[in-house]
Amino acid sequence: MHRLKTIVAFFGFLSAASLAPAYSQDQPATSGISDKKLDQAAAAIVHVDQLQRSYQQKLEQTPPDERDRVIEEADNALVSAVTDQGLSVDEYDAIMEMAQNDASVREKLLQRLDGRKE
Repeated sequence: MHRLKTIVAFFGFLSAASLAPAYSQDQPATSGISDKKLDQAAAAIVHVDQLQRSYQQKLEQTPPDERDRVIEEADNALVSAVTDQGLSVDEYDAIMEMAQNDASVREKLLQRLDGRKE
């Protein structure tokens, strides 16, 4: 099973969230996710985004008979991008799901990502 879709699925959400109205800052956090885990997730998102763009270009230029190999390579690189930040893929997936469903988690994660812009 390829994790590529699971790991990068959050980016569609990020694009939509950046266009959405701002959420109230006084909304209570219900997730229980530590600041450390949110920091790790934000760092992973930055790396995943870079890899996703790189592999998307690579896939577009890859002959059809070699795409499975490139997808497998991308899967491994994306998993490493997450685990290198100290998260398991399951933890990352859970945080991404919480960010999609919980405005306070989403806002905290987006704030961390804004702080990482170059």
